[in-house]
Amino acid sequence: METKSNFGNRQPGNKRIELRARMTTFLSRIFIILTFGIPAVSQAEPAPIQVRAEIASLFQRLHASGCQFNRNGNWYTATEAQKHLSRKLSYFEDKNLIKTTEDFIALAATNSSSSGKAYLVRCAEAQPVESKVWLQQQLALSRQGK
Repeated sequence: METKSNFGNRQPGNKRIELRARMTTFLSRIFIILTFGIPAVSQAEPAPIQVRAEIASLFQRLHASGCQFNRNGNWYTATEAQKHLSRKLSYFEDKNLIKTTEDFIALAATNSSSSGKAYLVRCAEAQPVESKVWLQQQLALSRQGK
């Protein structure tokens, strides 16, 4: 008596065999997706220590300057600006996107994520400047030890 596998035998009346074949195909596809289709989940990493120190220096300079920070048409104190920018920093750190202080300035401290409007800094009676320009200038001074 000859023994044959029923797996390849898809006759219309054999629902059990058809179900088994479909299940095998489905599980094979799931295996392929799980093995190759999903990127590895990475742990969020805080910005490097030197970058964190420079960002803290920028916040200190904003406080010491007495300047105000404009976000979406409203002026805020340095304390309020720091609180907001710190939340944005955490958001981008969670995505592992902050590797340099310039990354922080470009991603978190340049414009509103919701409106796209540029952030501004206004010091005393001077005309407001874009926060990107002000922060880059302050970063350069900080790196020069000034």
